[in-house]
Amino acid sequence: MSIGNSPPDDRPSVGHALAQARVAAGLSVEDVSTTTRVRVPIVQSIEEDDFSRCGGEVYARGHIRNIARAVGIDPEPLIEQYAAEHGAPVTPPPVPPLYDAEKIRSDPKRPNWTAAMIAAIVAVIGFVGFTVATSGGDGKSTADATPTSTVTTPSASATTPQGNNGANPRPNPSSSAIAAAPPGKVTVKVSAEGGTSWIQATDSNGKQLFQKSLKEGESKTFTDDKKIKLIVGNAGAVQLFVNGKDIGRAGSNGAVVRLTYTPGDPTQG
Repeated sequence: MSIGNSPPDDRPSVGHALAQARVAAGLSVEDVSTTTRVRVPIVQSIEEDDFSRCGGEVYARGHIRNIARAVGIDPEPLIEQYAAEHGAPVTPPPVPPLYDAEKIRSDPKRPNWTAAMIAAIVAVIGFVGFTVATSGGDGKSTADATPTSTVTTPSASATTPQGNNGANPRPNPSSSAIAAAPPGKVTVKVSAEGGTSWIQATDSNGKQLFQKSLKEGESKTFTDDKKIKLIVGNAGAVQLFVNGKDIGRAGSNGAVVRLTYTPGDPTQG
């Protein structure tokens, strides 16, 4: 690298031109160094046309450009003059070729015919397998090959007892009450068949066995050695079974009755 060559004409050297411009701008070397971030010794060397401290031609051109802008002159003529004086070719800033920009653009996605063909083949294989499985292997459908089982359901007429015009008679609850009645004791079954009824039951010792409302369809059975006392609300809704015998409704609808039963009943005590 040349330290300082004389210009071929009357033009000032690159360094001298930068120094003149700095003085004309009223700037010191320190001011230029602060603005360009180029160290003071390097600025001084460049003004003396000594570019050996720049670290290479690329850095020298960069320093010349920055200093020229800092002192207010056009850097390009100085870059060209530096290249002519020091044999450094002027390298224009690289312009990306057109095809690079074309590469950036993503090509439109083409149909993936391979994936489409694979999907079609899989679909055909699946359809053929399903057809074979459902045909039983001989071209007949499984519906034709499977024997039909016949379930015989008893008709309503066969299971309906005769009488009452074919209607199902209400089961007689007295039979269950009879089976549940132990000998030598009093057993009272209260069944709320006509609606909700409030029931209180007490044994022979005065112990309260039950005190609650029975909803329609509910029933309750009480047993004692000597006596069962009842208080029945809405008596017309309650059916009574005493010692296994159906004695009918406890009373009229809405009425409250008090009843007592012993082992010798169904006669009311």
